[in-house]
Amino acid sequence: MDLRRIPEQWRRVDVTIRDLPLGLMFAATSFLPLLRGHETQLGDLPGRPLDAFGLGVLALECLPLAVRRRRPGVCLALVSLGFVLASLGRYHLVASTALAIALLSSGAHLERYRKTAMVLLSIAYGGLAIGLVRLGSAEGVGGFATFYLLLAACWGAGAWLRATRAAEAEKRRRVAETTRAAERTHIARELHDVVAHHVTAMVVQAEAARYLTGAPDRLDQALQAVGDTGRRATTDLRHLLDLLDPEHGADPKTPAVGRLLTLVEQTRLAGQPVAFTEEGTPASDTGSADLVAYRVVQEALTNAVKHARSSPTAVRVHHRAGDITVEVSTEGATASNLAGSGRGLAGLRERVDLLGGDFDAGPRAGGGFTVRARIPAGNPS
Repeated sequence: MDLRRIPEQWRRVDVTIRDLPLGLMFAATSFLPLLRGHETQLGDLPGRPLDAFGLGVLALECLPLAVRRRRPGVCLALVSLGFVLASLGRYHLVASTALAIALLSSGAHLERYRKTAMVLLSIAYGGLAIGLVRLGSAEGVGGFATFYLLLAACWGAGAWLRATRAAEAEKRRRVAETTRAAERTHIARELHDVVAHHVTAMVVQAEAARYLTGAPDRLDQALQAVGDTGRRATTDLRHLLDLLDPEHGADPKTPAVGRLLTLVEQTRLAGQPVAFTEEGTPASDTGSADLVAYRVVQEALTNAVKHARSSPTAVRVHHRAGDITVEVSTEGATASNLAGSGRGLAGLRERVDLLGGDFDAGPRAGGGFTVRARIPAGNPS
């Protein structure tokens, strides 16, 4: 038998069974000679031997602790009744300490009628104090008040535990909501990057094919470009869905900057004149910079095709030891057109900022629109 699994198996047991040993322990301590003279009592009345009725009172004080978490109100009521009978019956029992445990548990676990329970307990305590005084108690107002404050402290400790647990649960809920929102944003951004670019290229290519019915060779080339673009879109979407699969693994297999030339060629097939320049040698470990650079070029070319079709566009990529610099410029278009809806550019800015880079998108002198990004290499995704 694996002893290390015992705590886990014990936690699976019903909470009532797990709490019962605590009540039995309090009952057992009342018979220990070592604890005689250390009993919990109120009223300073002379004690009496434990008889059959006293055993019933003992059980009433201890056994309800088994339901202190499942039925905290019932537990507190029964234990309090047992404490009252023990005090008025002059049974001095160590088990009377169970009242403090019942108050602590009720303060922590009682869901409803908390204020009502506090009021009723206070009234019952006042009645008990009056009854003890009539029996000849010499406790005095100070003694009764001190005991009441101790009981109130037990309830307060339970209430503090309850508030702490509630605050922690709320914190976990907010963290979970924030995480889910971030995941949804990330998924939406990836879908935007993949779908918007490929679908835009396919739409432009399909529209161009309508005018090539008299040129079968060019029509076949245009339709082939549509098919190739669709297959690339399917591949990218399958890759994205794989990343969302928890069994996929940690290797993202992101598109490398080397695929930028393919991206440029695809945009050219859509009728957009694109000049591509790549300088420098990529770093041995670019981290997520490759993917972010790819997405910057992809989004900029998508906006160029959608909002400035046939306008000359230049893509410049410069590799250095510590970063990748990307610049995409489109001539003869207004800034409002090239900015598109702004969602894609905002997503790019977040990506670049996350890696500690610089991002800028706006009109350039002499007309047109330019997207620039400096992306530090070597940072993980």
